[in-house]
Amino acid sequence: MKAGATVTGKRPTSMRIVHKVAPRHARIADLPVEHAPLPRQAGALALEDLRGLAAMGTIKTFRRHTVIVCEGDENDSFHLILTGRVKVFVSDEHGKEIVLATHGPGEYFGEMVVDEGPRCASVMTLEASRVAVITKAKFVDFLVEHPEVALKVLQKMVRRLRSLTQKVKSLALLDVHGRVTRLLFELSAHGSTRVIERLTQQEIANRVGASREMISRVMRDLAASGYISIDKKHITLLKRPRPH
Repeated sequence: MKAGATVTGKRPTSMRIVHKVAPRHARIADLPVEHAPLPRQAGALALEDLRGLAAMGTIKTFRRHTVIVCEGDENDSFHLILTGRVKVFVSDEHGKEIVLATHGPGEYFGEMVVDEGPRCASVMTLEASRVAVITKAKFVDFLVEHPEVALKVLQKMVRRLRSLTQKVKSLALLDVHGRVTRLLFELSAHGSTRVIERLTQQEIANRVGASREMISRVMRDLAASGYISIDKKHITLLKRPRPH
């Protein structure tokens, strides 16, 4: 699979390449950064930081299901999401994939550009997205000139490392029921029992390392056991999983 290609189907590595997307450029003054629902956790960049980084990059527009970067590619740029959503994933030659994370407006990926290694995951758009692409040299210069931003990026990297550690633990030590339940609670809003991100059974399967058929059985079991309730639009959490 090549970066910049739009794909169709459920499994990216087995999907047919339809065409390459010609990036669309935009003036910085037109960027809707001020309307982005900025993340509220350690590592979140302030509005002025977002504008400063975006001003240094090239603004590109990608259609839904477009591969922006591929695992193994040269890591030569930092990407700032202005609008839309993307997923970060790894996959094998048979098309099986594990989704590591999803990111939305105000978030970013490619911060490991500061080292010399290749990209360790692929990134695909989940919806039409606008992304500021900043070269490695410009990104590093920005961090040197703005040490407070460098600290935020470091905090974000630590959070992501913790999340990946938890994911590995879940894959190794929890059964599919436990992994699905934990994922649903992770995706619920703070203080809420409603899952805020709508996912298909295949998307849940990709996140917990299971088949869609297994997820279908698990969701039925969780509903029958009183852990969740499901309607056409939402999943509501009724019980918290036991600590592991």
